[in-house]
Amino acid sequence: MRPNARKRTQRERLLEGMVEASRRRGYVGASIAAVIAAAGVSRPTFYDYFADRDACFLAAIEDVQGELLAAVEDALADRKPSEALPAAVTSVLEFASAHGERARFLMADSTSGGRLALDARDEGIARIAAQIERAQADAKPGTPLADIDCRVALGAIYRMVAMRQRRGQAPVSKLAGELLGWLSAYEAPAGRRRWGTATPGPVPERSRHLPAVPVQQMPTVFPPGRVRASGSEVAENHRLRIMWAAARVAAAKGYNAATVADIQKLARVNAGTFYRHFADKQETLAAVHELGFQQVIDVTLRAFFAEQAWPQRSWEAGRALTQFLQENPLVAHVGFVEANAVGPGPIQRIEDSHTAFLFFLQEGLLHTGPREPPSQVAMEAIVASVFELIYMRARVAGDPQIAGMLGYIAHLWLTPFLGVKDANAFIERQLRSAQQAHRG
Repeated sequence: MRPNARKRTQRERLLEGMVEASRRRGYVGASIAAVIAAAGVSRPTFYDYFADRDACFLAAIEDVQGELLAAVEDALADRKPSEALPAAVTSVLEFASAHGERARFLMADSTSGGRLALDARDEGIARIAAQIERAQADAKPGTPLADIDCRVALGAIYRMVAMRQRRGQAPVSKLAGELLGWLSAYEAPAGRRRWGTATPGPVPERSRHLPAVPVQQMPTVFPPGRVRASGSEVAENHRLRIMWAAARVAAAKGYNAATVADIQKLARVNAGTFYRHFADKQETLAAVHELGFQQVIDVTLRAFFAEQAWPQRSWEAGRALTQFLQENPLVAHVGFVEANAVGPGPIQRIEDSHTAFLFFLQEGLLHTGPREPPSQVAMEAIVASVFELIYMRARVAGDPQIAGMLGYIAHLWLTPFLGVKDANAFIERQLRSAQQAHRG
């Protein structure tokens, strides 16, 4: 074997070994030892190609993503503009069905690999979206196209595929028909689309269902000396400070880079105090995620049931949700960005929250009129698209402007039930009312 050919084969084996090790043990357990064992190569050979475990992990993501991009490119060849998005979605699902382990690595395992891995995942989605948009570029003004940001649609599909692969469910290619039906509900003439890019819009008046004070503020640090508080009050203060610090460190460095020492320093507690409350950083962030999940559901439920008609209920629930996350960006970051890295508990809560939000959609089935109501898969896709959109905004540095996405979330949520015309009219009325309230 020629030296260059041998080196390519060894590199490919290492990338396959990373995919295999991640499938068995997750990102945390995919150590160099596990990778080289799966690849059948030596440790020195590993370092011939990669500086460390993370470099190999990123290279594996890019390798799988490159294969998927090539498949989508082939699927889009000579397609009409109206066929581009359906062809790309079908290609993604066929790839996930034919290459289950590699697709799971790309769509599920990559989300636990830290910021660079998330960047690679998002960049891959953006590149597929760009392929679709190029294929749609020559559409005539009257050509029907799905009025949705392709990144949001593809991210939602990644989420649905990942969820099913974790559960070992039936081949995901069977989702194609219902997902294409979901996307067709957003179709509008190409020249009249308004939701092609997910950008922040107007922010309505603050919801009355939000807590008066943001929940993520640092609890008071007791001064040195004797404290006029019971032992249980001091213990609870320490616990909340540790959780707050863990969320701050995860937002600043990412879960994988965070350490217990970082958390202790920011919380201003010693090691003994930390370990009286939590076994490690995973348990700490899992507690943060659980608390944030409970707060999100509580705020959203109260807003939803405060109204009468379903569209208005949905709008008010979305307003409370987006504004709560805007005012509590640590909750948004831990809940929507870091959760998959923290472990099985938060991942299960994410799936539970999908189920909880499906409850809010059920009433919408009474508002479809003569239209075919969304299928169960379509409703799952609606929830997944909302989660993907919030994730995208939560990753934005500085001000994520999550509250400004209310109009877009309402479009994702309402259009498959009300239809494009009625949903847009409803959203316009709500935004106009919000602007008038601001001027008043």
